Amino acid sequence: MRSVRIGVWVAVLIVAGILGWLSFGGGKAPNVAATGPYGVPFTLVSQSGRPISEQAFRGKPSAVFFGYTHCPDVCPTTLFELNGWLEKVDPDGSKLNAYFITVDPERDTPEIMNQYVSNVSKRITGISGDPAKVMDMVKGFRVYAKKVPADEKQPNGDYTMDHTASVFLLDASGGFAGTIAYQEDPDVAVKKLEKLIKKG
Repeated sequence: MRSVRIGVWVAVLIVAGILGWLSFGGGKAPNVAATGPYGVPFTLVSQSGRPISEQAFRGKPSAVFFGYTHCPDVCPTTLFELNGWLEKVDPDGSKLNAYFITVDPERDTPEIMNQYVSNVSKRITGISGDPAKVMDMVKGFRVYAKKVPADEKQPNGDYTMDHTASVFLLDASGGFAGTIAYQEDPDVAVKKLEKLIKKG
């Protein structure tokens, strides 16, 4: 009887742990009700050095990805794939916008973002700005982002960023319209973007 009771408690703790992991991102985008504009108002800086706000996510559908320029694999892979999908579904860039927003504004200045993004795509706009304002925007869009020291003994030394790896899809009114997961099947990703364009 005691062993059964212990087993039940272990199962409860495992489920609680999984739910906690999912609630803090789990590498994927959170579930969001598709009513009204997604996220929060913001005023940041585009890679060209010009002010940019949530109004950039209006008028046309948008694909929005949060990452950072020191990212070893997820971010460059996602940006490269996203650029290819954009060229396939919207060759002239008239129907869909795309943005790369840093979760590491301390290192990713607009100038750095411009250098980084321009090497991958002419279709994707990098966004950075004042670190506090950037992180307010990141939290407001329910994106998970956490600094991870490369060496726990040197918390103020080099670091990486653990962050949500999905591409957020927003409709022309800024409403949440779904996500493209990291390493999504390319055909599925293209179909999601085509559906987003059709929805407008």
